[in-house]
Amino acid sequence: MTSQQQQRVYVVDDDQGMLDSTVWLFESVGLQALPFTSGRAFLEACDASSRGCVLLDVRMPGMGGLNVQEALRERGIHMPIIFVSGHADVPIVVRAFRAGAVDFIEKPYNEQLLLDSVQQALSREPQPGAVDPRVLEVQARLDSLTPRERDVLLPLVRGYTNREVAEQLAVSVKTIDLYRSRVMKRMQAETLADLVGMAVATGLVDALQLRVASDQGSSTDGAPASREPR
Repeated sequence: MTSQQQQRVYVVDDDQGMLDSTVWLFESVGLQALPFTSGRAFLEACDASSRGCVLLDVRMPGMGGLNVQEALRERGIHMPIIFVSGHADVPIVVRAFRAGAVDFIEKPYNEQLLLDSVQQALSREPQPGAVDPRVLEVQARLDSLTPRERDVLLPLVRGYTNREVAEQLAVSVKTIDLYRSRVMKRMQAETLADLVGMAVATGLVDALQLRVASDQGSSTDGAPASREPR
């Protein structure tokens, strides 16, 4: 069996007619296509061993495509994502590409354009056992941190506030503010969410063991809006 036959195209669209026609199109050229009518159903069936690419509708009830993209990133799943939408606007397109999308196609789409995009995405999908070069880059940044910077990084990505980290390390909050700024810069992370995603992708922390945290909940003085018991 060739690598292309082993790869799959996960088609996620709440429009049943569009879903059926898209799956038929892929199967007509020998691609294995798996249909899902919701983002949650797709996420339940997808894990770190899944291979291929994802054709993802932006606007779906319950959980939109951008939220699905974020959930995949948080789980360390880096399959190429192609977004499709009948109502795309510039902010949505920009957000999708910034988060790693490989293409954005408007509905109704040209079939050959879609097939070409999927084939290119599949050619980018890592082979079994291969390490994503992006993960290697992030790992190199992690390795460049000083021991003290790593001491600050770990509790931060696990959801502890600056004040809690300061208490754990017996230093001032101002010192943690300084170290946090240095860690964000050296890791090239714009937000705490980016930093968490990097930690999960490299296996530094397990996504299932993270406390619920947000940028609002990780301020100097505040506590996370939602917390799990220690």
